[in-house]
Amino acid sequence: MQTIRSFIALELTSKVQKQLGNIQEELKKSDADVKWVNPEGIHLTLKFLGNVSPQLLEEIKKALTQLAKSHKSFELKISQIGAFPTTEHPRVIWVGIEEGREETLKLAQDLEERLIKFGFLKEKRAFKAHLTLGRVRSARNRAQLKKLLQSLSFPKTAMQAETLILFKSTLSPKGATYQALHQVKLS
Repeated sequence: MQTIRSFIALELTSKVQKQLGNIQEELKKSDADVKWVNPEGIHLTLKFLGNVSPQLLEEIKKALTQLAKSHKSFELKISQIGAFPTTEHPRVIWVGIEEGREETLKLAQDLEERLIKFGFLKEKRAFKAHLTLGRVRSARNRAQLKKLLQSLSFPKTAMQAETLILFKSTLSPKGATYQALHQVKLS
């Protein structure tokens, strides 16, 4: 049976995606070995589903519609730049959420609970709302990258979080491409 690699995320505005791209351009000056995410492809991922059957995706779409009815849209303020596990040893470079973290966490937890009945396992790691800018592939120019990470600041940007999207993710040598399979507005 054919499966579809998929995930659920909050949509970002084009203004936020453009600002994320500007930060990436600054970080690229380090010439570090980083696989950068296309700014138009950056979303606030709530749950990675993996490979799912088309039949199960239909059930997940219904669950998302119900989920959206029980959560109001809310303001997100995006602000700080950071890295996992630390800026000293960056592996994933991200921009964080200053306001709207609690609402995002509640949405992610509710989604997690609703997906358990479809056989999805509960995440072992605590949910941390973030926007991935890139993944460090090697130690090349890590010192310069670290210096930039510690010196740059993201201009505080507010946006209304209002659309949940079920995405199809297709991997290729050029990177992942995303296609919206289902969208629902928060109440």
